[in-house]
Formats: sequence, structure tokens, C-alpha cells
Amino acid sequence: MKTFTDSFSQTWTVALNIGAVKRLKGLLGVDIMNLHEGDPPLISRLGTDVILVCDVIFALVKPQADQLGVTDEQFAAGLGGEAILAAHKAFYEELTSFFQNLGRPDMAKAMTTQGRLIEKAVALATAKIEALNAEKMVETMFAESNPPPTSGEASTNSPASSE
Repeated sequence: MKTFTDSFSQTWTVALNIGAVKRLKGLLGVDIMNLHEGDPPLISRLGTDVILVCDVIFALVKPQADQLGVTDEQFAAGLGGEAILAAHKAFYEELTSFFQNLGRPDMAKAMTTQGRLIEKAVALATAKIEALNAEKMVETMFAESNPPPTSGEASTNSPASSE
């Protein structure tokens, strides 16, 4: 079982077992045992769809939430930036461990690989954004939309004479 702490300092325990698998399927229609199904595959959606991941994590912690009287909306309100990252990480680790213990190293490897792909994509996107030269882009944009007048052309946009 993995844990994470939300923005309200509440610690949550993510536990994946057959009961939780059934709960996910019943509440959300998510079949965690078939990560490669769907279009896009569930494994990809779990890596990119923050709302889906929040819903899945809530379904996994639902027994604890019920004990605390926490609704899904209250739970989601506690998932700010750092908290959702911690929750996502705890979920991935728990899912990887679940498949490893189930004797499905292929699925555990798929989860590990998916996590690395996400990290790499984020790192590449960050590097690309950091490499942008915003000032140069703005200068180029304005130069293309407002070319300087060529010799012989008037440099104003005054209307032509009516004569």
C-alpha cells in the first residue's frame, strides 16, 4: 500500500486488491486488469487524463473517504499541484506493485515504462519551452505582419486623395 498527503494535510492510503479492482469497474467502468484496451489504451489515459486519474484514485481510497465523510468533490479539492503529483505517483507505484505481486511482470514493466515516457515527455517539453526566445518570436511576428515600407511608397496609411 502506498500513501500520499493531500493539500489539506490528510494522508490517504492507496491500496489495490481484487476488491478495489471490482470497485473501479463498478463505479467507473474502468477495468484496471486490461490496461492495453481502449482507444487510446487505458494505460495512456491514466498517464494523461488528470480527471480520470483523480476519479480512479478516489475509487481506490473510497473506503477511507467514506469513514472520514469525504465526498469525491471534497477529495478532488485537496488535490492541488503537488498533491495530485504525489497521488499519481502513489497510484503508479501501487499498480506496478500489484501487477508484480500478481505474477504479471509484463504489466508491471508496462507501468514503469509508461511512467518513464511521461517523465521524458515532460522533460522534452520543458526544454523546448525554455529554449524559446519570446522576444525574437514577437519581433518576427510583427515584422511579418507590418513590413517596412519600400522605397517610393508612402510611409503612412493615409487614405488616397478624393480628387
